[in-house]
Amino acid sequence: MKWAEGIDKLGLGLYFALCIFAIANIYSVDQKLGEKQLVFFCISLFVGLIIFVGRSKFFENMAGIIYIGGVLLLIGLFPFGKEILGQKNWYKFGSFTMQPVEFAKIGTALMLANYVSGPDFNLKIKKSLWTVLAIIGIPAAVVLAIPDVGSMLVFIAFFIALYREGLSGLLFGVGFVFAGVFLIALAIPPIYVALAVVIIAGVLIAMNYHRMSWDVISISGIAGSIILLCGLAFGSPYILEKLPKHQRERIEVLYKGEKAFRDTSGYNLLYSKTAIGSGGVLGKGYREGSVTQGKFVPEQETDYIFCTVGEEWGFVGSAILVLCYMVYIGRIYYLAEQQKSTFNRVFGYCFASILMLHFTINLGMVMGLFPTVGIPLPYFSYGGSSLLAFSMMTFIFFKLNYSDKNSLV
Repeated sequence: MKWAEGIDKLGLGLYFALCIFAIANIYSVDQKLGEKQLVFFCISLFVGLIIFVGRSKFFENMAGIIYIGGVLLLIGLFPFGKEILGQKNWYKFGSFTMQPVEFAKIGTALMLANYVSGPDFNLKIKKSLWTVLAIIGIPAAVVLAIPDVGSMLVFIAFFIALYREGLSGLLFGVGFVFAGVFLIALAIPPIYVALAVVIIAGVLIAMNYHRMSWDVISISGIAGSIILLCGLAFGSPYILEKLPKHQRERIEVLYKGEKAFRDTSGYNLLYSKTAIGSGGVLGKGYREGSVTQGKFVPEQETDYIFCTVGEEWGFVGSAILVLCYMVYIGRIYYLAEQQKSTFNRVFGYCFASILMLHFTINLGMVMGLFPTVGIPLPYFSYGGSSLLAFSMMTFIFFKLNYSDKNSLV
């Protein structure tokens, strides 16, 4: 059929497979929630159908309005938001709730794609750089103020998309260095970390001495960076101490182990790892998991849904699920790179990078490699807002890809 040409069957097939397998696992945890997730999935398909039959230029033309709407929804949480699990990041309408940050990511991706595809964009010009930083930073700052640290971390995805468009990789290097100094200084005495910073900086300067420019600005930048890193090393324990108790413990779990906080922040992780480990190679069987059926893990249908997969489907089932995600995300990146339109390409990179960060952080969280930050597993965690938002991004991108493949340009 000619109308089906341009539809990416592999990508959409993996989308359906992930959603259906997710519903089955949520049903295993809680039958009623599984049925509700099926309803959310049907709603998502209906919205996706509307997106697919509509005009692809709609999203490019309306990007600014969608972006502003997303930011206003986030700001509206401060007076009208409902607090759930210590975070005021939900709207409640009777028995239904909505998490606007999931939809704000769509608006940010569209707005960023719209600006980058414009004639005035050039990352070598400061105006363009500051503009893209503002597009990303405004919603990210509101999310951080809620506070929703986990969702704020996902905004790093947009910098990955910008890297494809020419953003210097130095920015990522600086970010990793500062994050590394902060985390290392929590594990060993800060004086040793500061000393290591000075020694490493000295070695790097000595190795690149003849290639460096030694004007006032360069010297000030190098000295300022070393001072900031040393200050961060000494300030890390103080920053940790000032965090709310539950956030502080979530970080300390990485260093002291979940057993030290088995009655508080380590409880979820302890039973999550128990469930995953008990699944063995082939798992205990569908709806046969003792940890899953005993409901030992709080939020097992949402952020910790992967431990259900590990217990009931074992290493083989978990590995297949991880492989499906990797192929799916890789497919989005591949299709994004093939787009003739810059708008389509940037949106595709934003979408794939959001998926990758959600997937990486969520799996790292349930396996104890990352602090618990409340990040859902795309398409898999229970929740109408998350499933609808990810489905909308899915169908927007596949609609853009469809139009691109059928374009005569």
